[in-house]
Amino acid sequence: MVKNIVLFFFVILIGFLTIISCNKNVKNLAIQDLVIYPSPPDTTRIQYLTSITTSDFITGNKANFFKFIVGSKEKLQITKPHGLSTYKSKVFICDTGIKGLVIIDFEKSSFITFIPQGKGELKMPIGCTTDNNGYLYVADRERQQVVVFDEKGLYVNAFGEQENFVPTDVFVSDDKIWVTNSKNNKISVYKKGGSYDLLFDFPEAEAGTDEHLYTPISVVFNNDKVYVTDFGDFKIKIFDKEGKFISTVGSYGKVQGQFVRPKGIAVDKNENLYVVDAGFENAQIFNKEGNLLMHFGGSYKGHGDMYLPFGICIQYDNLDYFQKFVDISYNLKYLIFITNQYGPDKLSVYGFVENATPEQIEEKQNSKNKRKPKGKKVSL
Repeated sequence: MVKNIVLFFFVILIGFLTIISCNKNVKNLAIQDLVIYPSPPDTTRIQYLTSITTSDFITGNKANFFKFIVGSKEKLQITKPHGLSTYKSKVFICDTGIKGLVIIDFEKSSFITFIPQGKGELKMPIGCTTDNNGYLYVADRERQQVVVFDEKGLYVNAFGEQENFVPTDVFVSDDKIWVTNSKNNKISVYKKGGSYDLLFDFPEAEAGTDEHLYTPISVVFNNDKVYVTDFGDFKIKIFDKEGKFISTVGSYGKVQGQFVRPKGIAVDKNENLYVVDAGFENAQIFNKEGNLLMHFGGSYKGHGDMYLPFGICIQYDNLDYFQKFVDISYNLKYLIFITNQYGPDKLSVYGFVENATPEQIEEKQNSKNKRKPKGKKVSL
């Protein structure tokens, strides 16, 4: 009996050490495989950091050890991701494969699936956003409504004109909700809260004009401007907050600065526009004048590449969590999350970086050395 107990704990110890050893090797390989854009000798602006597909990324060694002790427990995973949004330490990912969302909380190290029932049941969630209170808004293409949940995930309301309403994306700004409606090819603007009344639609434009929308699928509001991906016209179209047309970015074509299958969009604090293209399988960055700055990604061959990408989101929080993936020669400014509908990297994480000064590099190296465990001296 005693021998069996000793043997049991010995096996556990060996398994624990093996798991830790394997994970350390994986992490070291990841650090060595540096993927940066643009490639040298140009100045690096984007570094691929890591990818997330299953709950193992968040739960780490504890989950592996638990599986070793009590047996395998089915891990959660991202299956068919589309649009996404962030709020504080959380990332919300629309997943049509589970008819719900995957919610990752980096601060709490949690990875959960959100599959509401009853009035909040989702059928084809493809776009989402959050407001300043943590409320979640989900554009459900098949349900033909935008469904609203509070910060605890409880159903609040749903709105949309079902007969002439097919929402593909949603964005909240102040007291208004901006929704891409691919049924009437307009942006539907709703009042936030209460009965979610429809305020107005735009644009009122004839086909063939620059401001006409053919197939709006993504929307972002930034600095009093509304950015819309017009999938049917291969352009990003920009309006003011009243719905007045301002300009377009891009056109159909197969050279840099053009689009084949434009999907998700995001805008950073400097009004640089990020556009994901499922045809090129990359993301292109334009300045506020609409001029191409650079692109990153490419058809999938390895980490950093994309496989039918759909959504993109920029976040200035959670930088500390991802610092361990950043090369010591760079300073991380903000994060870029991109969803891939296929392939092994369902959520790719990139960092917008700037070159660190020699003093900063030295400081980082010293800090890194201090964290290394010191071996004990052995007297002979």
